[in-house]
Amino acid sequence: MKTVQTVQSFDKIKLLADSRRMDILRLLMATPATLTQLARTLKQSPAWVRHHILALEAADLVEISETKRTGKVTEIFYRSKADAYLLQEIVLPKSKKPSVIFSGSHDIAIEGIAEHLTKHMNILSLPVGSLDGLVNLRLGVCQISGSHLLDESGEYNTPFVKHLFPEGNMEIVTLAYRTQGLILTQGNPKGIKKITDLARDNVRFVNRNAGSGTRLWLDAELRKQKIPVEKITGYEISVKTHSEAASLIEAGKADVSLGLQAAAHQHGLDFIPLFEERYDLILPREQEETLNPLLDYIQTADFRQLLSSLSGYSTAHSGEQIHFD
Repeated sequence: MKTVQTVQSFDKIKLLADSRRMDILRLLMATPATLTQLARTLKQSPAWVRHHILALEAADLVEISETKRTGKVTEIFYRSKADAYLLQEIVLPKSKKPSVIFSGSHDIAIEGIAEHLTKHMNILSLPVGSLDGLVNLRLGVCQISGSHLLDESGEYNTPFVKHLFPEGNMEIVTLAYRTQGLILTQGNPKGIKKITDLARDNVRFVNRNAGSGTRLWLDAELRKQKIPVEKITGYEISVKTHSEAASLIEAGKADVSLGLQAAAHQHGLDFIPLFEERYDLILPREQEETLNPLLDYIQTADFRQLLSSLSGYSTAHSGEQIHFD
């Protein structure tokens, strides 16, 4: 696992949090089976098994592999699908290395970190946005989160961590400061220069997912400038990562998005900087030992060299621990 692997659906992880469904999926990973065979192995009724099979099938984790008819009897065999094997790597990693689920705001530097740490750990990414990432951390779905949530007080992340983890025992470590702004078609043929231009009739926008720090910043700015979201063509179209937004612009499917300078640079797009933000890693102290290879790496010169290769990243405060009550 040389690069970060992305899991697109949190719902699939939640589905497999039910140990009964995980038991069924384990059996189907080993060999196709009928409802009767699964029921016999699990010592349950075929109706009980069918209920959980339907849930797994709806989540695209199980499919019918074969239908056999013997006389008047029809046997339907089920098997696990490819997605199930990726989830198996998350839930049941077959590796001597620890597997860590990173959930939160998408960050391009995390991909480089994952590649560097491949000898020490498997890092799997669930990009859901800053706010939902902290919620996932609270629920125990992940071991570490990434966030750039700006509070009304002007402080990044700590007010949200305090609210979601009132018992404390959490660590906040700055990964980097990042530059965000308008990602634009190469050459900027529409002449877009500022946020108010998003409301122009001839401008197509692509948004970030609700709960992401980028989306929250944009919504606050639109309210401040009294720009109705209904005036922005494409406001309702959202993607989960900066890279996806840049890809749509590069493909000519949108004219502009709000996102990282590094994403614009990687896709050969124009960029207008709007603000710099602090991006932090948040983790429970109980996970510190497992995550030490990652925490140690962001203190190194190699990590700073990695960030220097990405446009719009500042390492001035990388590795600093944020102290909060």
